[in-house]
Amino acid sequence: MQDGVPGPLRADDPREISGYVLRARVGEGGMGTVYLSHTPGGRPVALKVIRREYARDAEFRVRFAREVAAARRVSGYHLLPVVDHDTEGHRPWFATHYVPGLPLDAALDVHGPLPVDTVFRLTGALAGALDAVHAAGVVHRDIKPGNLLLAADGPWLLDFGIARAAGALTLTTVGRLIGSPKHMSPEHALGRGLTPASDVFALGLLAAEAATGQHPYGRGHGLAVAARIAGTDREPPRLDHHPQPLRQLLEVCLAARPEERPAAREVAEMCREALGGDGGRGPGDFAGWLPDPVASAVARIGTATRPRPSSYTPTYVPTVRDPPAAGRPRPVRRSPGPSR
Repeated sequence: MQDGVPGPLRADDPREISGYVLRARVGEGGMGTVYLSHTPGGRPVALKVIRREYARDAEFRVRFAREVAAARRVSGYHLLPVVDHDTEGHRPWFATHYVPGLPLDAALDVHGPLPVDTVFRLTGALAGALDAVHAAGVVHRDIKPGNLLLAADGPWLLDFGIARAAGALTLTTVGRLIGSPKHMSPEHALGRGLTPASDVFALGLLAAEAATGQHPYGRGHGLAVAARIAGTDREPPRLDHHPQPLRQLLEVCLAARPEERPAAREVAEMCREALGGDGGRGPGDFAGWLPDPVASAVARIGTATRPRPSSYTPTYVPTVRDPPAAGRPRPVRRSPGPSR
């Protein structure tokens, strides 16, 4: 991919999954590869195919089915919900609506830190999304720049709840750490139980990084940064370069003790107040919210991923139907009910 534009399929990539024709590579992460596809009605979807090592783990499959079912309970603006999935096939997968956007980590790498007003808008919107996630009884567990899309109509949160499915797989079984060490809460880094307050801490890390391009716990290997996060009660993060009132918001989100952090809905309200009461409540609130270089990159992604009717000839199986409209979930296919 170049500047967030999906790239061509590789020789070893599948060309079709459960009737979805794969058009391009959107990205690749710890749990699998994301592809661009379309529903029979032409609606774009991002389809994530789980890695083979996870697919071979029976316990993972049970947790994955449970977490997908839980994720489907969540709905709200700034969330990309799971709209279709298969937890029993050779390679498990799930699909969300596709939004042409630039991941925050890519935006920071290419275009540098974001303006403070933009940071407040994305933080407030993400906090509102987390409020909906938490209200459904789900903890995201993997808030990081790579899971936040910057789009023309606002920021969008990815993969809520799904990371939990891989929680019991260890470094010795799959050779990688589940979750993102640099964006863990202290309790996550210490292996303790996670709550919605853990997501709020990770949100504070994301906001701090978006404003300066630097992690508030410094540079280094992920595990070294996680160790500093784990010791934040002794050595708090450096926030000297963050202007007020953003610094005040970051300080409360990054409190060492979970009970001292605000709830996600309180973070959203703090962002609205910082913006003079305009916190980004809906699509109409985000006109011109991105700096010009990022907005141009997002526009290029939209152009590159727009389907071309003259060459668009999908061959879907009859059982696959268009995802339902937002807020109108359909029954989960081929998976056990959620267990919480």
